[in-house]
Amino acid sequence: MNFRMIGLKTIGSVLCLGTMLGLTSCSILDYTIAYVYVTSSKDHPGGVNAYAADYLTGTLVQVKGSPFAAGNNPVTLAAAPNGQFIYVVNHDDSTVQEFAVNDGGVLTSKNTYPTTGTFPTAAAIDPAGKFLYVTYTYQTGYSATTPGPGGVTIFPINADNSLGTATNVNVGNNPISVVASNFNHFVYVLDQEPTPNAAILGFAQDPTSGALTPVPGTVISTVAGKTVATGFSAGTVPSAMVEEPTARFLYVTDEATNQMYGKVALSSGALQSMVNGPFSTGQFPVGISVDPRGRYLYTVNYNAATVSAYAIDTATGNPTGSVGSASAPVRTGPTCLTIEAALGIYAYVTNNLDGTVSGLQLDPHNGGLTDIQNTPFPAAGFPTCAVTVPNGAHASQIVQP
Repeated sequence: MNFRMIGLKTIGSVLCLGTMLGLTSCSILDYTIAYVYVTSSKDHPGGVNAYAADYLTGTLVQVKGSPFAAGNNPVTLAAAPNGQFIYVVNHDDSTVQEFAVNDGGVLTSKNTYPTTGTFPTAAAIDPAGKFLYVTYTYQTGYSATTPGPGGVTIFPINADNSLGTATNVNVGNNPISVVASNFNHFVYVLDQEPTPNAAILGFAQDPTSGALTPVPGTVISTVAGKTVATGFSAGTVPSAMVEEPTARFLYVTDEATNQMYGKVALSSGALQSMVNGPFSTGQFPVGISVDPRGRYLYTVNYNAATVSAYAIDTATGNPTGSVGSASAPVRTGPTCLTIEAALGIYAYVTNNLDGTVSGLQLDPHNGGLTDIQNTPFPAAGFPTCAVTVPNGAHASQIVQP
């Protein structure tokens, strides 16, 4: 019996220790460490696959009623810090859908909100749980036939987790990713413009209104009636972005060059390139994640059907290949990776072309990844991205900036 794991569970799970000793009984939900939610794109409509993750093995079991109906082409999702709500980005509807997380991980659709522009691409919630930031492809007046700049929709999150009246910030062409810092009130947007204009745009967040103001090194201007944005270099075709928990380091994958760029965040919010970068990845990296302790970094390599593992130098931020496993094979067309925060050892990868979710176990000593029991797990539709929500109260790693 691993008493460290038992100690991380809710009171109900602790009582289940008595069951193992022959003293009482408990339900299967007591063994659930987290719920895993996976968006899947279908024409009409898309859906959210819901799973319960077993705390001893990481194995996934479909939640009753899964998949839950979403809008058209849901591409990503974000979980509220309280773990009681998730927000699904429906790309083709240009909406954000609010779901309540109920007992057993069952989802209830509560409200749907339009974004301030069309074709949303990514979402992030600030650590205080007060604002939801959603990047979108086209400002009003632009479309695929008349291309133009995009922007960021800023939703205030109300006390009941509904979304308030949205405001807007214009950015450059094709914003595809957004990060809200764990510390310092900075928000970063990844602008996938054609080289040499691909950039990370940095903003200071007003913690009261959620408004975004460019940091030094980021300039938002208007040229010939169109928004033009310049910021910090981000490679040739940047594809994904993540910040480690101390908010000191930012990482961006480049799908055109099979590389990863590391950035050091300065006190002003400006970014400085790591001296030893860029760093090699697998073929066509499209996703990137950091474990909850901020020690290991993972890139999801679409063409290689692998996940690359790196150890993060806590002093410099430089990623080096994990001594445990430089890369782990998954199924075809992987797009996104999420790591549950309760134990921080189970990772789940969406395999878009395979229609499955791969489960991996993270070695906390070296960051290596190995398959968990019964992987992969079936998912309806074409899985696009995933997020995890802890099952009840859980211990958290203390991370100091």
